[in-house]
Parts: sequence; structure tokens; C-alpha cells
Amino acid sequence: MEKITVIIPCYNEEETIPVFVEEMEKVYTSMREKYDIDMEYLFVDDGSKDKTLIILEEYSEKNERVSYITFSRNFGKEAAMYAGIENSDADYTVIIDADLQDPPELIEEMYRILKTEEKYDCVASRRYTRTGEPKIRSWFAKMFYKIMAKISKTEIVDGARDFRMMSRRMVDAILSLSEYNRFSKGIFSWVGFETKWLEFENRERVGGKTKWSFWGLLIYAIDGVVAFSTAPLAISSIIGIIFCIIAFLGVCFIFIRALLFGDKVAGWPSTACIICFISGIQLFCNGISGIYLSKTYTETKHRPQYIAKKICRHSSETEKK
Repeated sequence: MEKITVIIPCYNEEETIPVFVEEMEKVYTSMREKYDIDMEYLFVDDGSKDKTLIILEEYSEKNERVSYITFSRNFGKEAAMYAGIENSDADYTVIIDADLQDPPELIEEMYRILKTEEKYDCVASRRYTRTGEPKIRSWFAKMFYKIMAKISKTEIVDGARDFRMMSRRMVDAILSLSEYNRFSKGIFSWVGFETKWLEFENRERVGGKTKWSFWGLLIYAIDGVVAFSTAPLAISSIIGIIFCIIAFLGVCFIFIRALLFGDKVAGWPSTACIICFISGIQLFCNGISGIYLSKTYTETKHRPQYIAKKICRHSSETEKK
């Protein structure tokens, strides 16, 4: 009997968990009738402030397929996904959000593809529409994927979701990358393995509010660029060279003009503007270098991705204090 572990990162999802479990039970029932499988719903509570943990404890007591890990504090979705992957001992591992924006019914199709088409080790999902999403947010998302396609050797598909099913050997490959600053969409692509993409239309959340603000998504996008491209460093160096050349030509021009026409006081406003502009460019380039340096600094600390306060699996239950 093959086992499928479904990893569900959660942060303040008390409204969505009951609906999600209900939908997953439908998927499990359908798959159990067709395939000889076992399934586990492994929820990762990322330090929720609402009743998420209480609800998970209740479901775990009455449903043997519901397990959970709860963190000592909020470590972020990347840490939650890593914790789920690290604790998965299944033949196939699925990552899916609890808000049902990812359609659980696709899990059955993912499993069928991996079983019948041996060349694939991953079946991933992507949205082909962004209906219901703010236009400004959609525009920035599209620009991010276009930029990544140009500056990174790692392919990140436009509209790609974390929702996917992976084989055991792909999961082991992901776990071999122990970096602290994680950008999973890039990691999934970097480790290689053949991936088949399933498209679906964008869905609204079944309850609660999104935990991703525009600022949070912007920081996440910057993390992705820094994690899988050194192009910004090269760009800042090129900008520096260009402005050094411009400055040298400017000095030559001023020197020659002074010899021919004499020195004049006029022109100080433009000079001030140029100084401010070049200073801004310098700060921008220093900021890029600082981001890379800060990522290196956090990596050298070798801190754990997360600290689990409690791990409840029906095969075992562990509490960490």
C-alpha cells in the first residue's frame, strides 16, 4: 500500500480547516476506491493566533488521517513547507494551501500521472488566470516572472503555485538543500526532475483573509531574485562603471569649457541634481550588495528552519518544550 502525505501550511485558518478536511475526505474516498493507498493530512500550524491549533487537535482525535505540527512561533510559510516535507515519510508528498484556492480534486489526477507516466517525478499546478486578484498585484506578479526568466538560469513558470505532488526521490533531493533562506518555487525547479504542469482557473478563498500583503509579496519576490540570481550584483557593477565614465567625460568637458570660456558660477542647480542622482545610484548599488551580504550572514548562523512545539502523528506523538 502506497502512502500519500498531504502537507498543509496553516496560519490563522480556523475558518477554512473544516471545509478543507471535508473536501479532502471526498478526494481520499474516491482514490481509495480506485487505488490501494493510504493518506495523511499533515497540517503545519505556523504559530497561529486564532483557534487553528484547537481545531486541529479536535480533528486529529476523531480522524486518524489528520496529523499536525505546531511551531513555537510564526516562522513563515517557507519554514512550514520545509517542516512538512522533512516529516513526510510517504511515497508521494503533496503541498497544498488550506484556503481551497488550490483545488484538492487535482490530487487524484496528479497521482494518476505519476503512476502511469514514469518519466515524471512531479506534477505541479499553475493558474492561467488571475480573476479576482487586484490588477496592480497581478501586474507586479507578471513582471516578477518576466524578470526572473531573464536574469536567472532557474526556470520559474508564470502562475506557478506551491500546490504539487512529488515522488520520494524528488523530496529527498529537496531535503538535501539545507539553506536557511528558502524560495521553494526556485528550489523545486533547481533540483531538476521532469515536471508536468496542470492548469486551473483562479479561485477565491473559502474563508478568512489572505496572509500575503503587497509588501510581504514584494519582500518574497526580492528573496527569490537574490536566491537564484547574481545578476543584480553585475547590474550594479555595470551601472557604477557607466557613471564613472560619465563622470570622467563630465570633468573633461568642464575643464575644456573653463579654458575656452572661463569659469562661471551659473549651473549650480544642475550640479546639485547630478550629485543627488549619482548618490542615489550609489545607495541603490550598496543596498543590493547589502541584501546579498545579509543573506550570507543569516546562512552562516546555521539556525534551524523552525522550532516545533508539538508534533502529533498517529504513529507517534512528540512534544518539545
